[in-house]
Amino acid sequence: QVQLVESGGGLVQAGGSLRLSCAASGSIFSINAMGWYRQAPGKQRELVAAITSGGSTNYADSVKGRFTTSRDNAKNAVYLQMNSLKPEDTAVYYCNSDVLVVDSGAMRALDAWGQGTLVTVSS
Repeated sequence: QVQLVESGGGLVQAGGSLRLSCAASGSIFSINAMGWYRQAPGKQRELVAAITSGGSTNYADSVKGRFTTSRDNAKNAVYLQMNSLKPEDTAVYYCNSDVLVVDSGAMRALDAWGQGTLVTVSS
């Protein structure tokens, strides 16, 4: 009922920048928190950044000052601007949304995930 589609991943040299985008679509009534997680090879998935519907943000210590998340509520979209990228930022980045969906006339909460987009930072 809800699809999250990410874009913007790729290969970049250390010190470079990338901007990830994620758009949600489907039977959406409202979206509360949206965020970005990442999973590097052999490691657990970790929270990178999150943003509430009101615009409050939260970041992992490892990305503070380098990454910025924002959202466009009208487009059900969330973004992640990544600057000063480091090789240790290499991972698959996943979009996540806390969504209220309309299902058979009723509303229910859904924890939705995108398919992931690969970010590779070369040294």
